[in-house]
Amino acid sequence: MAKVRETYVCGACGARTPQWRGQCPACREWNTLALATLPRVNGGGSARTSLPGQTAPVPLGSVSEEGHEPFGTGLEALDRVLGKGFVPGSAILVGGEPGIGKSTLLLQVAGAVAASGRRVLYASGEESLPQIKSRGQRLGVLHDNLLAIATSRVEDLAGPLEEEPPALLVVDSVQTLASAEAEGLPGNVSQVRAVATQLVERCRAVGATLVLVGHVTKEGALAGPRLLEHMVDTVVSVEGDRRQMFRLLRVFKNRFGPNEELLVFQMARQGMRIVEDPATFFLGARDASLSGTAVVMGVDGHRPLAVEVQALVTRTYLAIPRRTGLGFDVNRLHLLLAVLEKRLKLNFGQVDIYAKVGGGMRLQDPGLDLALVAAVLSSFYDIPLPERAVLWGEVDLNGQIRPVAAQDIRFGQARRLGYGPILHPDVRQGGISTVVDLQQKLFRKR
Repeated sequence: MAKVRETYVCGACGARTPQWRGQCPACREWNTLALATLPRVNGGGSARTSLPGQTAPVPLGSVSEEGHEPFGTGLEALDRVLGKGFVPGSAILVGGEPGIGKSTLLLQVAGAVAASGRRVLYASGEESLPQIKSRGQRLGVLHDNLLAIATSRVEDLAGPLEEEPPALLVVDSVQTLASAEAEGLPGNVSQVRAVATQLVERCRAVGATLVLVGHVTKEGALAGPRLLEHMVDTVVSVEGDRRQMFRLLRVFKNRFGPNEELLVFQMARQGMRIVEDPATFFLGARDASLSGTAVVMGVDGHRPLAVEVQALVTRTYLAIPRRTGLGFDVNRLHLLLAVLEKRLKLNFGQVDIYAKVGGGMRLQDPGLDLALVAAVLSSFYDIPLPERAVLWGEVDLNGQIRPVAAQDIRFGQARRLGYGPILHPDVRQGGISTVVDLQQKLFRKR
């Protein structure tokens, strides 16, 4: 038997130390070191698996690309977001909250790839085969090329990968599989590292595309060591409110295409449907005749979206007025209210102010500032904005309205959708430069 050595692995950064410490020496996090046992080879180093035919250096220009051409996912919009579709030998990590739709989307993609004539293996450590078949029947993706296996041992995947390698391997999820080369329960740091390493190396050797499903922590970050994100070529996150009917697919890391891409899906009984033109999808059936609403032309990734911002200013009966914000950082609301009180000589000390982004959307775009200010003033004066008005711009602490990124993209999308007036930072004729200009253009005190 191979000797084993004990080491302590940090659950936050993956660093190793031979002795336990209260604080990780690499990332300085407390109480993150856990005991792990690793196999030791005769030379004293940890065991590794070498890729066949990849041990000797070769001229890079002489490397053959035959058999490594990308193939489609079955969804044209998803191919565009990933850059080249599925690249043979690559690894993709898909994260998201439980019940957000990761398994549904990946089973749809697996069925589409199988229908195109390629062999697909769907490995699940969370569901039984009858459960997977039932979901496949509901989605209408059952095919002879779509194979499934229910296991919690990564070694059970070695045979199918070597005997008849699939073009696509979907593992749902990496935290439910265990490897005999690591100690501990499935999901701990050493197990996740060992499982991911074996799968990535074997899929790269046989030219199969690997899709790993990863759990997330309560903070929304991918669970497991940070090393997991460095081992894969693409990191994808599926987000959204489970009480809403839409899901957002974001690309955070991509070696084969652009980063920060966004794709909008709509949940249905037959699976996830792509929203081809989400420019006005999040507006819903809004009533522009009501006060306290404004439309912002935001940019999420590289895609411009028209999103409604809502505000309610009402008399308070509390000693300390309430300030509540949903869909954005509430600290931004506090800063903007302080600017309005200072520059417009307003008194918000006797009112509660509630603000949210409509449609369950969450925005971190600094261009949201101007629309949020307009919505608050509209509710404060009880005067609705013009029906087709759209705004964007960053408001600084002096009340100046500053330009934001993707100015031309926002302006072009607003013109295409027929919005007007278009209120934006003063970089073009007709723009506004301060919150005082905004008040004079949109509101008249009665």
